[in-house]
Amino acid sequence: MAPKKLSCLRSLLLPLSLTLLLPQADTRSFVVDRGHDRFLLDGAPFRYVSGSLHYFRVPRVLWADRLLKMRWSGLNAIQFYVPWNYHEPQPGVYNFNGSRDLSAFLNEAALANLLVILRPGPYICAEWEMGGLPSWLLRKPEIHLRTSDPADNMTKIFTLLRKYEPHGPLVNSEYYTGWLDYWGQNHSTRSVSAVTKGLENMLKLGASVNMYMFHGGTNFGYWNGADKKGRFLPITTSYDYDAPISEAGDPTPKLFALRDVISKFQEVPLGPLPPPSPKMMLGPVTLHLVGHLLAFLDLLCPRGPIHSILPMTFEAVKQDHGFMLYRTYMTHTIFEPTPFWVPNNGVHDRAYMMVDGVFQGVVERNMRDKLFLTGKLGSKLDILVENMGRLSFGSNSSDFKGLLKPPILGQTILTQWMMFPLKIDNLVKWWFPLQLPKWPYPQAPSGPTFYSKTFPILGSVGDTFLYLPGWTKGQVWINGFNLGRYWTKQGPQQTLYVPRFLLFPRGALNKITLLELEDVPLQPQVQFLDKPILNSTSTLHRTHINSLSADTLSASEPMELSGH
Repeated sequence: MAPKKLSCLRSLLLPLSLTLLLPQADTRSFVVDRGHDRFLLDGAPFRYVSGSLHYFRVPRVLWADRLLKMRWSGLNAIQFYVPWNYHEPQPGVYNFNGSRDLSAFLNEAALANLLVILRPGPYICAEWEMGGLPSWLLRKPEIHLRTSDPADNMTKIFTLLRKYEPHGPLVNSEYYTGWLDYWGQNHSTRSVSAVTKGLENMLKLGASVNMYMFHGGTNFGYWNGADKKGRFLPITTSYDYDAPISEAGDPTPKLFALRDVISKFQEVPLGPLPPPSPKMMLGPVTLHLVGHLLAFLDLLCPRGPIHSILPMTFEAVKQDHGFMLYRTYMTHTIFEPTPFWVPNNGVHDRAYMMVDGVFQGVVERNMRDKLFLTGKLGSKLDILVENMGRLSFGSNSSDFKGLLKPPILGQTILTQWMMFPLKIDNLVKWWFPLQLPKWPYPQAPSGPTFYSKTFPILGSVGDTFLYLPGWTKGQVWINGFNLGRYWTKQGPQQTLYVPRFLLFPRGALNKITLLELEDVPLQPQVQFLDKPILNSTSTLHRTHINSLSADTLSASEPMELSGH
């Protein structure tokens, strides 16, 4: 893992972004007193000690708990983004309900006696899908994103800040408490001593500080972003970030150490910190085979396929997230194993190949691997393409998804495609509770296959962590809620956080549904643990080979890090 940036200094338009959410807000004032290098709040000298929390990574029912713990830690403000794509999923269609209710979150912050530093975008990075920009922008294939406002990348210490701004309060708006995780790399951590020492040094200088992240949360569903640093690097489902408050909302030793530092410079709330949430263990639970994904194609794509001579991207058919199936037929018999590939790195991001329903393997973005296929005239070629999350960092990142170029089999360019945009979440939520007809499948199925199981909880319901030993890669739902991606084989993340509110209490049946994309363990079992596993031994010291890029980095080499 690369050395971590210790800070990211950014100019912050505080008069516009520090929101005073109190009943007497019309009588409040906030001023940047540049003559005395300080802020004034209601006329008095003020400095904020803030932490980042993303409401879009935390279910609404947990907002108050997380904010209360942040206030108890000694913070007097929080900082967060507003992701455009979370609130305008389609052009002109807005959603501010449920966990998207921004006003409700602001009110919760006010109730916790926390000021708000609001960063509304439109671009946010945040390791979030497409950096918060809506994917429907890419329906204009010639669009150029972020061309008029390049990313601010001032990362030097406060002396550099003074070079550009000789007067005014010192601000570090992104002081990193940990770091993000990529699939296939180690879980990132930052020591308690390093974080506390840096914070204390800045507070001694009179600086205002925001700690990114103070509580990371989770990339539920398909919301994770990705980086491109020599190769495509999708972000894990967990956004734990080694933050002072864990992904499950529990205080860590880092939190208590930071509270001790803050208490040296300003008053911190008295009273006990709310205890960690109750945790639950369950299982193992043996899942039952539901059927191959291809068996449910009519339900997954009820409007039928889109026909085109050449394959079309996700964006061209208005498929924002998830999966799309591409289908064509062999134009002649192939007796000898023949290479199948997509030129110009044209798979975005992972393609699961099937011939007449039999899984053949995976073609992946930035990898040189080819598949070798045989088949008869008229054999059905199915390619399930997974969108692993759009690039969230960098300018001009038009990260189209799907088959960007027509695949080649031997010397033949494959044409005459059918595209099936799949509504898998609808299938899991609405159709799987029904008794569906069975589809013939081999004794040892492989490739994209659904598994499910209902199970009761006999004891008390608690937060838990879904562990999938032996499974390869896929998507998982609990009672119809999309927990996110698992990639057990790749790591580092081995468990998925399951908040207790997703589970039905004693007397009701819960349902887990898996879409396994590759290979299933001999015993198709899962477990619910009372502790997370965020770093698997299989990812330690892993290096990456087979990359198309000439500047591929090994795990021991420094890597330029993402920005926020």
